[in-house]
Amino acid sequence: MKIIAPSIIALLMGFGALFVRMKAAKKPASAKKIILPPIFMSTGALMFLFEPFRVAPMQVLEAVAVGMLFSIFLIKTSKFEIRDNEIYLKRSKSFAFILIGLLILRIILKLILSSTIEVGELGGMFWILAFGMIVPWRVAMYIQYRKLMQRVMTT
Repeated sequence: MKIIAPSIIALLMGFGALFVRMKAAKKPASAKKIILPPIFMSTGALMFLFEPFRVAPMQVLEAVAVGMLFSIFLIKTSKFEIRDNEIYLKRSKSFAFILIGLLILRIILKLILSSTIEVGELGGMFWILAFGMIVPWRVAMYIQYRKLMQRVMTT
């Protein structure tokens, strides 16, 4: 039960993110919509004020490295397009499969690692992994958005 409930919650959040992404593709993108999610997520770092969530430096490096590796898949599937002189996020069929695949991989990793790493520490590692994934992804999206915005401004 200690692992099942959080795994179900992770799946629900993942599907929620998928629906938010599909809905977002119907509205024009903005710099604010790209930049704010990592800023909002950064408040989760407050968990590290509490001892059970603290992670060893080597585990931090491992989690960041895995997060950055995972971000490559998100970066490759996040493209923008210009429609009606506005910038929209392109819908990608592979994004859904990649997001679901990452969720399944996360659950498998959690099942494997939960036998050797304390729950709080593991939670901290997965937060670092997620943050290490979302920041490069959003930076890449922002750079791509700015390039398209310059093209929109010159037309």
